[in-house]
Amino acid sequence: MRVLNYAGAVREAHAQLLESDPRVFVLGQGLWSPWYAGQSLKDLDTDFGRDRIIDSPVSENATTGAAIGAAIAGMRPIVFHPRMDFMLLAVDPIVNQAANWSYVFAGQTNVPIVIRAVINRRGEQGAQHSQALHAMFAHIPGLKVVTPSTAYDAKGLLIAASRDGNPVMYIDDRCLYDDVGDVPEEMYEVPIGKAAIRRAGSDVTIVGISEMAAKLDNMQEQFVAAGIDAEIIDLRSIKPWDKECVLTSVEKTGRLVVVDGAWKTCSVAAEIAATVADEAFYALKAPVGRVCLPDVPAPSSKSQEAAYYITDEDILHGVQTVLKSSPGERRDALRPAG
Repeated sequence: MRVLNYAGAVREAHAQLLESDPRVFVLGQGLWSPWYAGQSLKDLDTDFGRDRIIDSPVSENATTGAAIGAAIAGMRPIVFHPRMDFMLLAVDPIVNQAANWSYVFAGQTNVPIVIRAVINRRGEQGAQHSQALHAMFAHIPGLKVVTPSTAYDAKGLLIAASRDGNPVMYIDDRCLYDDVGDVPEEMYEVPIGKAAIRRAGSDVTIVGISEMAAKLDNMQEQFVAAGIDAEIIDLRSIKPWDKECVLTSVEKTGRLVVVDGAWKTCSVAAEIAATVADEAFYALKAPVGRVCLPDVPAPSSKSQEAAYYITDEDILHGVQTVLKSSPGERRDALRPAG
């Protein structure tokens, strides 16, 4: 099968959507840019014209509000926010309007919009440019949230999101843009709300989100070398998330570790852990483990970043700790919250 990198797969999904559906257009900042953001949209303005690839002024609120209005009027916009941090300026139209619109009008109308936001990590970018805020939007009724970790899923989930008919937050991670994988040339959808089991195992269930799912996939040989028969699950969607896949796996392994590259408190990892404790406590042989970022802003120093971001060693230590734990003992956090 043909190989593409993650950014190329995202670009191809945009191109095929634009070609197949005249209602689709792209609106946002940096669409024609040569930097990382523009690489996932490269030359689309040449191929489809700047009336459909619209590079907007720096006004996240206005851009998103205009796109939501277009969606209500029957278009299928894809709004692009090259930094998730500054998408916070558009929380009002996303949360108060797009998420609630169908409910307020008793399902008589909907908002078929994709709101794409990029998480930027590392590179000493500091607290205001490195935030992973996916849990915030997963909290909101009326929004769907997808977090692809592979080139295949990046293309398939974007196509599924555009065709969904509801507001979908499409969260991609800049760290993944150069990762390569098999990507079919034809259009296809990856089902929203369906996880992928990257490796079957019997000792412990390890659930990853976005970049952390890719990291877990790359750690397969490390787990084997450590004598750990890990079942690795890539969640792919965090709202809705594939509860049945996770619960079935935990019933088999009896142990769960969730790896989420966001702050620990009120994280998606916390929601998964709570759900498993609520609905599959009988299956647990040990307390659920969470490997997350500490509850502090991202540092600007390279040396501090090395301690802040999740490493392979952090994950392996967390998994080994859960494997050694039992329900009858108190255990320290796998990675402190602060």
